[in-house]
Amino acid sequence: MGLQKAVTLFTVLQIQNADSLESLRDLLLKNSTLLQTAGCFRHVSTVEEKDAIVEEYLMWYIIHRNHGVIERFKDGLGSLQFLTALQQHSSVLAPILCHSDKKLTAQDIENLFRADLSPVGSNRRQEEAKALSFWADYLLDCEEQQPTTVSLEDLLMFSTGLSSLPPAGIVPQPRIEFLTNSPFPMANTCANTIKLPLLQSYAMFRTNMDFGIQNSPGFGCI
Repeated sequence: MGLQKAVTLFTVLQIQNADSLESLRDLLLKNSTLLQTAGCFRHVSTVEEKDAIVEEYLMWYIIHRNHGVIERFKDGLGSLQFLTALQQHSSVLAPILCHSDKKLTAQDIENLFRADLSPVGSNRRQEEAKALSFWADYLLDCEEQQPTTVSLEDLLMFSTGLSSLPPAGIVPQPRIEFLTNSPFPMANTCANTIKLPLLQSYAMFRTNMDFGIQNSPGFGCI
């Protein structure tokens, strides 16, 4: 399917980029079977007709040939009246349903993770608070990728197995835990959990975070 899709898109681009009537006719004849299937193969008198042919083909390729699948999807949405809500409030629901390429920020990651902290006043809680301050600084360094080369996307992948935030959010809630038996970070991507080392300096924290993440490509376990 991937190869077929690539060939189809290449053909459409060739037709769209045809710069003469002769080359357009040659392309239409060469791809006549494909275009006949879509119902848009015809004789052309001007090169400008290529735009209409491309539009008709794409409409068939994206909408008409998938009509049955689209209708079943609409039936599924309609079973809980969600389709009606979507049609009436599309602008409200779009951010939940549609992926965006919004670049991650340090604030996004900081707001996403919740820390599992020890009781207030304990020695352990003080160490965890220091690690969280290091974490906040590290997120800023990742956002700027200076002095670290780890990006926020790398950090999210290490922690959750995702390189971007899904529109509907992440379940379960990403969490921060703390380590006493390892100087390097660890992660459980099934539980969306990152485990931070308890270290005495930010320089060591950053160095060890970089090492742990960069040496755990894909899912973050070291």
